[in-house]
Amino acid sequence: MTENLPPKTSILDDLKGFLVQGNVIDLAVAVIIGASFGKIVSSLVENIVMPMVSLLIPGGQWRTAKLVLGQISKPDGSLVENALMFGQFLGAVVDFVVIGLVIFFLLRFLKSLKKPD
Repeated sequence: MTENLPPKTSILDDLKGFLVQGNVIDLAVAVIIGASFGKIVSSLVENIVMPMVSLLIPGGQWRTAKLVLGQISKPDGSLVENALMFGQFLGAVVDFVVIGLVIFFLLRFLKSLKKPD
């Protein structure tokens, strides 16, 4: 009965085998490069693209736009607003669309630099 069971290995041997597999190392490298690439894209969007986009968007502090639902009194006498912060949400949507476009065009440019097979 015991002859069909795989040999017992220690947890340390299993961990060592898992960590040296090519897929795990490739994933770790991809995460590190992705984080670095993310910093480049964020800087490009924040410092180059968004100033140009802000020229197209109406002036004012639209990211701080909100719909106040009410105010809550605290025991110390101060008031706290209960509000829907739709300006922040719209800002996040605009950021997402702009970052998506920048990544699309950046990857398209990098692909054009690659030699055809």
